[in-house]
Amino acid sequence: MKITYIHHSGFLVDTQEVYYIFDYDKGDLPQLDTDKPVFVFVSHGHTDHYNPELFSLLTSMGMKHITAFLSNDIPRKRFPSCLMSATLEDCDQVRRQGSIPAVIVYHSQEYTLPFHTHLQTLLSTDAGVAFFLTCPEGTLYHAGDLNDWIMEETPEQERRQMTGSYLASIRSLKGKSIDVAFLPLDPRLGKYYAKGFLTFLKMIPVKHVYPMHYWEQPEIITQFLQEYPEYTGIVVVP
Repeated sequence: MKITYIHHSGFLVDTQEVYYIFDYDKGDLPQLDTDKPVFVFVSHGHTDHYNPELFSLLTSMGMKHITAFLSNDIPRKRFPSCLMSATLEDCDQVRRQGSIPAVIVYHSQEYTLPFHTHLQTLLSTDAGVAFFLTCPEGTLYHAGDLNDWIMEETPEQERRQMTGSYLASIRSLKGKSIDVAFLPLDPRLGKYYAKGFLTFLKMIPVKHVYPMHYWEQPEIITQFLQEYPEYTGIVVVP
């Protein structure tokens, strides 16, 4: 897999058969093979994770085979005109009609996608879903906004509820090995900036982890590696 960081929580994963794009909000894409299919995954409707202009960008680049997989929290009124709701079975028919098929996905479900791709969704602790993908090249996890979102000012009861919800979601991955994980490392959380990040790495075997969602403050990655040097071998600096 060739992985390109785009911006914020957005990544492009290039495999032999298909491109996977996760949570694009803005930024340039590299030159793509126009004959290779593109799967666009959007974890939820927050504007820092979903930009409907991506689809016109891909079309302008000449991409011929685009399929969107959108969390069900995104309202249809935020679909660009080129998107049409579709089931996995009628995607080709929608494409023949000149539209881009948009498959709506729900949390805690599993989906068998084309090109030897299997998708499992997890319930987010904020909005929408997280994605766990299995493809011939390996396994991918994109957290979206699934994280342990606590700060110093968060009341104790809310902290316990948030942490419990986070653990309940990621437990569905126990027993799996993840080749690449994209996880939030958010400086807005103060001293708890890495709490969810660390919990995930301690519970789930991960070979390579890409920090994301760090709000134009990449120095938080340096801080993390200074505080937790044992993860230097697996953390990839975008």
